[in-house]
Amino acid sequence: MKRDEIADLVAFVAVAEERSFTKAATRLGMAQSALSQIVRRTEERLGLRLLSRTTRSVAPTEAGERLLQTLAPMLKDMQATLASLGELRDRPTGTIRLTTVEHAAKTILLPAMKRMLADNPDIRLEITVDYGLADVVADQFDAGVRLGGDIARDMIALRIGPDIPMAIVGAPDYLRGQPAPATPAQLVEHRAINLRLPTSGTLNRWRLTRGGRETRVGIDGPLAINNIDLIRDAALDGHGLAYLPLDQVQDHLDRGQLIRVLGRFTPDLPGYHLYYPHRRHASSAFTLLIETLRLRA
Repeated sequence: MKRDEIADLVAFVAVAEERSFTKAATRLGMAQSALSQIVRRTEERLGLRLLSRTTRSVAPTEAGERLLQTLAPMLKDMQATLASLGELRDRPTGTIRLTTVEHAAKTILLPAMKRMLADNPDIRLEITVDYGLADVVADQFDAGVRLGGDIARDMIALRIGPDIPMAIVGAPDYLRGQPAPATPAQLVEHRAINLRLPTSGTLNRWRLTRGGRETRVGIDGPLAINNIDLIRDAALDGHGLAYLPLDQVQDHLDRGQLIRVLGRFTPDLPGYHLYYPHRRHASSAFTLLIETLRLRA
């Protein structure tokens, strides 16, 4: 059915319910003459008379009554559905799907969501931890969280966290058997516990500074793990050096369970960003998520 045919049926229902072209025209916000032409066109298309008209009254014919009984409930259901969609716009509700890396989930998303979810019980949040660079559109996520600089240029990117201090650490037992590196070049003499990146299939390269310039260095090692807690545990067990966010190893450094090396050669990583495609008509739940994360940045 064509769009104008649907509009014509809506006009017919208004006249049949109001039993008046004048009242129906007012209800629809259109001229009475235009409304009469629409009803006449509908009758011609169907080959049936739908309304009986006199100078003083309008009433549905048998065919018109049957059509009215079918269409009126459908239109009411449609209006109710549209009204409920308006509630979704005004009241935060629904499911938000996010893809993120583990560290961002632990340090930014979960702390931010504690109050937001408590205050908005109709919101559901699904967090998928993945070190790959997810395509949020193809993978049907509402948004993703990754480091600044790793985000495609066609995405909207909102900074949601500060730069991230990093640390290269090893257990005392490991460093007794292998002297701590004094320069980045000496890392080749050490074993690394690496993070494998699923998108490229390569090992995460450590960001270091050499001669005042930042560079990325690949270090060989016996272990590759895709979980920072397990990488930290492997470092504590003496398997080698690990490159981790400082806040994830600070307690172990304070207790002497790990030793930090090359601190002056280890620059901060750019902070986390929320990225998502253009959302002209974002749900109220997603808008609330953006505002919650923006306030914490």
